[in-house]
Amino acid sequence: MLVNVTLGVVLFAQASSMAIIGAPEGAESHDVAFETLAAGEAQQAIANLEALRAENPGDPALLINLGSAYAELGNSAKAAEYYREAAESDIRYQLELADGSWVDSRRAARTALRNLEASRLALN
Repeated sequence: MLVNVTLGVVLFAQASSMAIIGAPEGAESHDVAFETLAAGEAQQAIANLEALRAENPGDPALLINLGSAYAELGNSAKAAEYYREAAESDIRYQLELADGSWVDSRRAARTALRNLEASRLALN
């Protein structure tokens, strides 16, 4: 079952980011450290997200943001691990991107992983 959820997920890719920012009125909402990541505070975001993850271990939004925080710190292996876990999660959300389009959380995770891999290739 797909659920529309208000999330703040940041997928960092190369020099730009793609933010997942909203859902329809009345949708469920929870913190996924969007503001902390957007402020460039990746280390603090990791601490916040790990604490939240204890309550929601398979939440794809948390996993995607953990991946994004690790990618921001240059730890591509850890970022890829979290993106893969999000892509394989049994939990799914419909997420609204900053451009107003909607995407399944698994697709968002796969996109983040592809962007991470592309940026790794570009650096080699």
